[in-house]
Amino acid sequence: MRTSQLLFRLRLALLLPILATVACGGGSNGSPSISSQVLPTNNALVARYSILPVPANATAWVEFGTDTTYGRQTAVTSLTGPQLQEVNIYVAGMKPSTTYHMRPHMEGSDGETWVGPDQVFTTGAIPSSAGTPPGISVTRPTAGLEPASGVEVFNGVAVPPTMVAFVTDLDGNIIWYYNPGNGASVTPMKLMDNGHFILDVGDLREIDLAGNTIRSVTTDQVNQSLQANGYSFTISTFHHDVIVLPNGHWITLANYTVPYLNLQGYPGVTPVLGDALVDIDLKGNVAWAWSAFDHLDVNRHPIFFPDWTHSNAIILTPDGNLLVSMRHQHWILKIDYANGTGAGDILWRLGSEGDFMLSGGDESNWFFAQHYPNVESIDGSVMTLSIVDNGDSRIDSSGAGCTTNCYTRATVFQVDEATKLATLLWQDLPGLYSAWGGSIGVLGNGNVEFDLCDLIIPSAQPASQIMEVTQTATPQTVWQLNLTGVNAYRGFRIPSLYPGVSWEK
Repeated sequence: MRTSQLLFRLRLALLLPILATVACGGGSNGSPSISSQVLPTNNALVARYSILPVPANATAWVEFGTDTTYGRQTAVTSLTGPQLQEVNIYVAGMKPSTTYHMRPHMEGSDGETWVGPDQVFTTGAIPSSAGTPPGISVTRPTAGLEPASGVEVFNGVAVPPTMVAFVTDLDGNIIWYYNPGNGASVTPMKLMDNGHFILDVGDLREIDLAGNTIRSVTTDQVNQSLQANGYSFTISTFHHDVIVLPNGHWITLANYTVPYLNLQGYPGVTPVLGDALVDIDLKGNVAWAWSAFDHLDVNRHPIFFPDWTHSNAIILTPDGNLLVSMRHQHWILKIDYANGTGAGDILWRLGSEGDFMLSGGDESNWFFAQHYPNVESIDGSVMTLSIVDNGDSRIDSSGAGCTTNCYTRATVFQVDEATKLATLLWQDLPGLYSAWGGSIGVLGNGNVEFDLCDLIIPSAQPASQIMEVTQTATPQTVWQLNLTGVNAYRGFRIPSLYPGVSWEK
């Protein structure tokens, strides 16, 4: 017998008497007794539910809530391996300083089920080490209209020690937090299919719900791989977005600077900052890379040059290519990625002076300095995109750029890749201007939620506003959350803190 098996059985023998008071039996006669305990973690709002012994090929999950009706559950964990196992499930999504009831469920491969006893766990207060929580207020302005269910994920940009990575319920209570520990902002943070979060906090980092780092990739690692694979550039920083591919690779935005001599209107040496895309495999090696300097004209620079491209979002399309939101070009590009085998050619450019005609012909209806294009649907050659139109340097119908009358919109565009026709299907103009940041998406109830990241208001501190509105000709605000003290680079709704699980309350 291997040493690891002996140690496990010894641990099991020691634990079972201690946990006998919470043992739960179930199923047919002779089924094993299941013991469980609830333990704190390094996150005051996350518990670790430990269950043992668990048979091979079983599934387990935990339901929890503020009373014994529970109401929420974790994802289902599937187990393989030796017969005697311990499973640890993180229970997250709880308010500070609150007592919760929870109990485990298991189902064996033969269909036999077990339900554990109710246990209680009291969360702690949010510690000062988590950062200073922002000001949060929630309103529901339109009587009779209910918001879509779920929780809000916030990717923050702020001056330390303000909290930058957190999740709230729809009443504005913080139910999860993370401090990257290096004074970094979080651009972005996303829930992965495995239940972890992926973040850009200077390094690219995968963490579990308790905040433990599972994997980290640094710019030094990537640069070593770029050089080893013969690429002509190295990167300075990761920025703005990273996505997880079906094969487990990560694709991130990065940037680097190239000096140009005597560009038109820029005598002498101009250090031009441009974007790269880097596909990183599971070992941290570069599997594919792309540079804007190889595919775009550096002399086209509508805004904020020499910060030339300033991309801010990546999407993998169903045909295996990439959409990239290039804010300082006012464009969304489709790039030939071909699931890692593509040449990187630009297949089309969506936006002002791009490859598409805008229905109606009014160029001012294009998006300008946009953020977060989100693919809502694809039907043949027709793609529907929701887009935050920040509106920096928006041209008017005469072709002049805005100065004092800039405004930000939530938009939904229909894009026909075959005919190269784009149509503005819907918009909401809340009467505010957010110069940068933002996110948008169509929710399960058909409403649109969008984040105005950096509100230009008479205030000395950062302020953001997240709104859920009806997708109607005259949008009605269903739900609104206001933040002070932090800019929500992205603020968006997800069904729960667990992939595949929806929380209704």
